[in-house]
Amino acid sequence: MANLKEVRIRIASVSSTQQITKAMKMVSAAKLKRATNAIIQLRPYANKLKEILANLSASLEDGVSVYTQEREVKNVLLIVVTSNRGLAGAFNTNAIKTANNLIAEKYDSYHKSGNLHIIAIGKKAQDYYEKRNYNVIGNNNELYSNLNFENVSAITESVMDAFVKGQYDKVEVVYNQFKNAAMQILTVEQLLPVPKAERSEKQVSNTDYILEPSKEEIVEQLIPKNIKIQLYKAVLDSHASEHGARMTAMDKATDNAGDLLKKLKLAYNQARQAAITTELSEIVSGAAALSNG
Repeated sequence: MANLKEVRIRIASVSSTQQITKAMKMVSAAKLKRATNAIIQLRPYANKLKEILANLSASLEDGVSVYTQEREVKNVLLIVVTSNRGLAGAFNTNAIKTANNLIAEKYDSYHKSGNLHIIAIGKKAQDYYEKRNYNVIGNNNELYSNLNFENVSAITESVMDAFVKGQYDKVEVVYNQFKNAAMQILTVEQLLPVPKAERSEKQVSNTDYILEPSKEEIVEQLIPKNIKIQLYKAVLDSHASEHGARMTAMDKATDNAGDLLKKLKLAYNQARQAAITTELSEIVSGAAALSNG
């Protein structure tokens, strides 16, 4: 049986940890609300932009934009979105694992030949791939300090420019899509070249746009805007998912600390009871010895 002092120290330690995890849960809950509002407000715009682009581009010939042109894939860029901080359960690990599985299944030969490049958004992915000597481009760890469309667009524009120059022939994004606080959906999306948009018959029949200037010019402007919006949406999705995952992880940690405290207090009471019983036995034995003497 552990002595009373050791058990008291453990109880104090677990209680302190429980207070920290409870506070972190409350902080994450507040941040989650703001992050959720941001992604919920963006999604209708992003989806409508995709719909308009689908309606306009479906009737145009292939190659209307440099961003839609498919070519032989010689260089691949993966954008892996994680967070800067841990204590979010398997949030970061799952995103990196998904990216690694994608590399192993589709881009292993590119990795071995040095033609696979990584842009990490978040310190966890940055550190992971730099330590393993991947071709990591730039450092975007400060993005979450001021997360907005302009800052994410700066990353997107550099990627688009490199794609136009032929530095990359294919760009894919790996991130956690936010569903709710307890669930994140690991997602892989092709950013460049822009996948061909498909329209349903309902969309085709109900579409009646008055276009000015020409359809070609409008599509040429919409495609770059859509690329920027899609990466921004991925980052916002991941940001909301991070806080949801951390809130859930801290909630579970708080509950586990509570269960451990119950066991420690039970052990403490048992140890104290055993000590009292031993002392009583010694007193009774001493008294009996005196009376017999």
